[in-house]
Amino acid sequence: MHPTNAHALKTYDYLRSARAKIFDKTRTLTPRDHAKEFDIGPGSLQRTLAHVVGAEWYYVRRLTGAELDSLEGWPINEEEPPALPVIEATWMEQAARTRAALEAVQDWQADIRYEVRWEDEPRRVTATASDVFTQLVLHEVHHRAQVLNMLRRLGAPAGDVDYNEMCYVIEPL
Repeated sequence: MHPTNAHALKTYDYLRSARAKIFDKTRTLTPRDHAKEFDIGPGSLQRTLAHVVGAEWYYVRRLTGAELDSLEGWPINEEEPPALPVIEATWMEQAARTRAALEAVQDWQADIRYEVRWEDEPRRVTATASDVFTQLVLHEVHHRAQVLNMLRRLGAPAGDVDYNEMCYVIEPL
């Protein structure tokens, strides 16, 4: 099953809402907390969030067919990430580009082909637009779980960001 543009946009809007709850929590923490090392994911809130926004930029470049020989032009170095307010502002800008790219997809089953270096070996990748979108979503959810774990360890749980909690209409009987 492949998404429609409306489904992709609804899913992406959910990601943005869940991401907003996480950034709301990170604003209550100190820069030292943002950089605190953990034994999960890329290791800190800053590096993990920088990694995910960078990956979103990359996946959108793939989805739109833009040339991508390197990360040239991408403003965030996840190994030495900027402060979280910079990451958040950059992600807000990227989110607008992502949403526009999702609106523009005309064929979710169309193949996207590109070459990459994987473990120092050249590889040819073939995936559909639907596959790239699915990877974008699941990649963020995967790392969001790591961020939620880090926030709990810092004493700042973000609460429930599950899709049904945020998007279903749930009423008492």
